Amino acid sequence: MKKLVILGAGESGTGAALLAQAKGHTVFVSDAGTIARPYKAALLSHGIAFEEGHHAWDKVLAADEVVKSPGIPRDIPLVQALVQAGIPIIDEIELASRYTQAFLIGITGSNGKTTTAYLTYHLLQAAGLDVGIAGNMGDSFARKVLATDHQYYVLELSSFQLAGMYEFKAAIACLLNITPDHLDRYGQHMAPYIQAKFRLLQNMTAQEHFIYNQDDAHIQRYLQQTAIIPAKHPISLVAPATKGAYEQGGYLHFSLTNQSFQLPLAILKLPGKHNQVNAMMAILVASLVGITPKAIVAALPTFRGIPHRIEWVAQVQGTDYYNDSKATNVAAAYTALASFNRPIVWIAGGYDKGNDYALLQPLVKEHVKTLICLGKDNTPLRRAFQAIIAPIYEASHVEEAVSLACSLAQPGEVVLLSPACASFDLFKNFEERGECFRKAVLRTKQHLE
Repeated sequence: MKKLVILGAGESGTGAALLAQAKGHTVFVSDAGTIARPYKAALLSHGIAFEEGHHAWDKVLAADEVVKSPGIPRDIPLVQALVQAGIPIIDEIELASRYTQAFLIGITGSNGKTTTAYLTYHLLQAAGLDVGIAGNMGDSFARKVLATDHQYYVLELSSFQLAGMYEFKAAIACLLNITPDHLDRYGQHMAPYIQAKFRLLQNMTAQEHFIYNQDDAHIQRYLQQTAIIPAKHPISLVAPATKGAYEQGGYLHFSLTNQSFQLPLAILKLPGKHNQVNAMMAILVASLVGITPKAIVAALPTFRGIPHRIEWVAQVQGTDYYNDSKATNVAAAYTALASFNRPIVWIAGGYDKGNDYALLQPLVKEHVKTLICLGKDNTPLRRAFQAIIAPIYEASHVEEAVSLACSLAQPGEVVLLSPACASFDLFKNFEERGECFRKAVLRTKQHLE
C-alpha cells in the first residue's frame, strides 16, 4: 500500500483518486484551484481527503508517489520540488494501466486523435468486441477500469499524458501527425514535443504494432534516426505502400501480413483528406485485432463524426454551417479550411498561444471569402490576414459572429467556426464554444426559416 498524492482534481485526478483508494492506497488530493462540484461530491462520498485553493507542500512532499494532472506543467516550483526529492510523478493513464490486463490501443498526434479514437472504438464495438474508450476525453481511464474493466481499450493520449507514462505498454500504437502545438510547455522547441509523442512506443516488442503517417516530415525524420521495435504499418495519401494503407484512385488500399483489401472512398461520411488518414488508421487497428473487411464495411457508414470536429450543424438559407471548435491550433484550422472547395466565411480567434499563421495564408487567400474574428484580442489574426482579406470583421460574442456570417454568406457557401486558437478568453473550454455556436446557428435558422 502506498501513500498517493493526486495533484489536480479534474476528471483524471478524481478518477485516479477513486481507483487508488479502491486498490488499497492512502489517497490525498490537492488542487490549487476550486474543485468542480461533481468531483468534490465524488471525493466526499468516498471519504477521500482533499484540499483546494492551495497546495500544502508538506502533505504533497510526504507522498510515496504523485499522480499529476496532465494540465499541470512540470516546471512549477512544487513539481520541481518533487523531482528534487526523488518522488515518482506519474500520469493517471500509467496508474490505471497497472490494474487492467486489457488489450491497449494508444492513439496520439497533434490533430485528429479524438476522431480516430472514436472511429476505432465504433468499429470494434460494432464487431461485438468488449471495448471501452478513455484518455484525453470523456471519462478518465482510471474511472473506466474501476467501473467496468473491458477486454479492449481505445485510449486517446496527449503529449502531456505520455510524459508521465513509464511502464505503460500499448498493444497497438497509432501516431497520426506531429505539428507545432503546446510549445509553451516545451520551451518553444519541437524536439521535446516530438520525443513526448514517441513515448507511446516505449516498452513495445516485435509482437506489437505501430501504425503511423509516413507523409509527416517530423515522424519520418525521427524514424530515420531511431530504431523502432514493433511491427511498422505506414499509411499514406501520396505513395503506394506494400505494407500498411494508402489512398489511390478513389479507394483506400490495405495490406497486412495475412490479407489485402480495398474500400471505396465513398463509404466514408467524413469530409477532408485528414479524415482519410484517420479512417485508414482506425481500419488498420480493426484489421489487426481480427475484424473482417465485411464487418468494417458494414460499420463505416454509420459513423458520422463527433461534436466540434468539422461537425455539420445546419443549412441556413442554402449555406452550410460547420462547428470545428476543437481546432485550437493552426494545423487543425488548416485541415478544416482545406476540407472544402467552396467559398468560406471563416470565424476564428480566441486565446493566441503564440501561433504562426503563415501556414494558413495561401489557403486563406484561395478559399476564404471573409474573416470574422471572435475573441478579446484579435490583433495577431488581423495582422496576419489584413493584406489578404478585406474587410475583416470583429465579434465579441458568438451570436454576433453568427449574425455577421449570416449577412455575409451566400447560398452554396460555407460558414466555418475553426478558431486556430484556444477558447479560454471567452469560454471555459472548446466544448462550450462549440455548443454556443451550434445554438446560435439553430436559433438563426429557426428565426429565418
